[in-house]
Amino acid sequence: MTTVSPSSVVAALRAAGCVFAEDEAELLLAAARTPEELTALVDRRVAGTPLEHVLGWAEFRGLRVTVEPGVFVPRRRTEFLVEQALAQAPDATVVVDLCCGSGAVGAALAAALDGVELHAADIDPAAARCARRNLAAAGGRVHTGDLFEALPGDLRGRVGILAANVPYVPSGEVPLLPSEAREHEPLVALDGGADGLDVLRRVAAGARHWLAPGGCLLVETGERQAPAAVAAFTRGGLTTRLAVPEERYAHVVIGVRPWSATPTS
Repeated sequence: MTTVSPSSVVAALRAAGCVFAEDEAELLLAAARTPEELTALVDRRVAGTPLEHVLGWAEFRGLRVTVEPGVFVPRRRTEFLVEQALAQAPDATVVVDLCCGSGAVGAALAAALDGVELHAADIDPAAARCARRNLAAAGGRVHTGDLFEALPGDLRGRVGILAANVPYVPSGEVPLLPSEAREHEPLVALDGGADGLDVLRRVAAGARHWLAPGGCLLVETGERQAPAAVAAFTRGGLTTRLAVPEERYAHVVIGVRPWSATPTS
């Protein structure tokens, strides 16, 4: 790229297939401190690097969330999961962001629920490092490990909101994902097994032991998988419903631990 005029940035992005070229150009122009830096940013975006990785941040529920290279980019549709969590448990005092990635969900919940005890966990060390940056201001504790194994034992029976942004792409469909996801996001954050529900089933089976009475588990899933996901929640002893917004393509399964139920170890 030989020029750094706004119109040339838009043209370069549009030629690379960026649907929102004008919006992306505005963000890149604001981020660059010099013409040379702008050229480098545009070149990375044109080469297929996700915009959020180029900028180093993503917007999520009004927050600027740090997104480091190789870390899953939070999707705007996942804001619906946060909204459902706040509606279901507006007085929650203990929040867990499982499969946290950058920690965007936990950060958004902490911002809306002042003074909560916040925990987050991810099996990917790079994601955990990124989440620590995003959750430090909220006093969040970030753990590295496989699902519930990563959490402190004293959280059992205390969690008011358990948000789990699990991978749910069927293994056979991962090659069909956009190259931005396939080439720049970790496979562990995308691949949900043969039918996309391997991790979801594990979370649904164990959540009741960690939830407080009346506490809720929320997981995003695909439209085709929703009936099986609801069934997995119900088998896990949760009172379950499916939430689908009219204006956004998102399917969130919500399970609540009944007040009368006493989980077994």
